[in-house]
Amino acid sequence: MSKRKLPNSSSTNSSSKRRSSSSNSPITNNMSMRKKWGRQSSSSASSSVNTDAIGRMFDEIADVDDPNITTMEGICKLCEQLNIDPLEDVRVLVLLHKIGANSKPAQMTRKEWISGCTTLQLDQIDKIRAWVPGLDPGFMERTEFRNLYKFCFQFNRQGTHKTLEKDLVEMLIQLVLKGRIDNQRLETFCKFLRTTKDNAYDRITLDQWMSFLDFSLDCSDLNEYDEECSAWPVLIDDYVDFATSMEE
Repeated sequence: MSKRKLPNSSSTNSSSKRRSSSSNSPITNNMSMRKKWGRQSSSSASSSVNTDAIGRMFDEIADVDDPNITTMEGICKLCEQLNIDPLEDVRVLVLLHKIGANSKPAQMTRKEWISGCTTLQLDQIDKIRAWVPGLDPGFMERTEFRNLYKFCFQFNRQGTHKTLEKDLVEMLIQLVLKGRIDNQRLETFCKFLRTTKDNAYDRITLDQWMSFLDFSLDCSDLNEYDEECSAWPVLIDDYVDFATSMEE
């Protein structure tokens, strides 16, 4: 086996300075924290967290009639404990997504809560509160954010409905996409939803919801949009017609 040369002192000092510089970056520190949480396996996590304490946290937000679920009332109570606004702060949706509240819209099960908190090693409300700053979706890469965006639609469905009312879409899309896509794109799309007379857009499908995100990321200049060659849903065609007419 050949011996590797040790780095000289100048390269060592240089790399040390680079490491020191990056370690002081708030974004780097935040991303490192998120990677740390993500590397935890369920087996190692379960041996180092207090699952009874996690269960007791759920007891505080559990539904009165069914203690194995929590509804929006309980989720709002959780938000109070975490000092975040459930109507204005997208991080509550990121939290629910990370925990894995996927079984039914607008609720979370005890099993999901315990499994998610165990994996994330969150067995005290103070730990969750300290974790909240790292839930800013601005740190997410495109694929991870797209999964969150899809979750936001699914979680906000009502009952067995597979679509969302356009008023709810307008509120959600501004909450979730703010800072992610151009503000003017957001404003014109919301205005389109408010003013359109087409009853077909009274409710928005998941495909339309996802298409708006993908379209906004892939097509920054509406003047380059070619309706004849596009494979986007008709909603996008109609929105582009509306937006370009506003610019004339």
